[in-house]
Amino acid sequence: MTTAMTTTAGADAVARLATAAATRTPCAPVREFLGTTDIDAAYSVQRRLNADRVASGARVVGAKIGLTAPAVQQQFGVFQPDFGVLFDDMVYAHTEPVPLGTLLQPRAEGEIAFVLGRDIDNPGASVADVLRATEFVLPAIEIVDSRIEGWDLTITDTVADNASTGAVVLGTTPYSLRGLDLAQVGMVLDCDGEPVSFGAGHACLGSPVVAVAWLARELVRREQVLRAGDVIMSGALGPMVPFGEAHTFRLRLDGLGQVDAVIEEAST
Repeated sequence: MTTAMTTTAGADAVARLATAAATRTPCAPVREFLGTTDIDAAYSVQRRLNADRVASGARVVGAKIGLTAPAVQQQFGVFQPDFGVLFDDMVYAHTEPVPLGTLLQPRAEGEIAFVLGRDIDNPGASVADVLRATEFVLPAIEIVDSRIEGWDLTITDTVADNASTGAVVLGTTPYSLRGLDLAQVGMVLDCDGEPVSFGAGHACLGSPVVAVAWLARELVRREQVLRAGDVIMSGALGPMVPFGEAHTFRLRLDGLGQVDAVIEEAST
């Protein structure tokens, strides 16, 4: 494939995903342009879309790791993690209403969010580096979303689409990592009071700390850095739960409290 063709294919993928987001209409997969294995090309599309958001006034506040839990990998047949960017308008607090109308094909999943107190810029970043850099963690619900119709994804589709990022809801009580083994943290995600997803920290690449270390190394490899103050969604602890109407999701984590995501229909 020539450089000109690659550039054109990337531009076509950018245009398709941008139109889907702007019109709130899911689109066909972008692997038509990118293929199914060229992850670098997919991240190039992601960077271009994210740069356009920043140019329009959005502010980057962190990152998310996707496709960490075996249950989620099995759901999509994609067996490697990826990452995307969190913007300020994606972040909600415990019980703060999340408008359903801002989402296309939402699914909820329980996670642990890391808030960094220092940069991680080591190309060989280790678990120890992550533990030293983490100021605190929070219980968090990610509302993953996809601009790709029917969640018909390969790795290039989801990477290009900012790792299928939609919104995140953060708990309001910070927890120190000192003496806490995140691999052993159990998770229950309720929907309107009924348990709908179960999991544990070890489902996230062995531990959420391992997942964040992977992200730090991957970003440095791509000439990016995790910064002090960043919020890092470390990945799902169990299966994601699709929904299409107003609900209240409650995530309960052993030793890390709980957080509620209140999904509201648009008022008439």
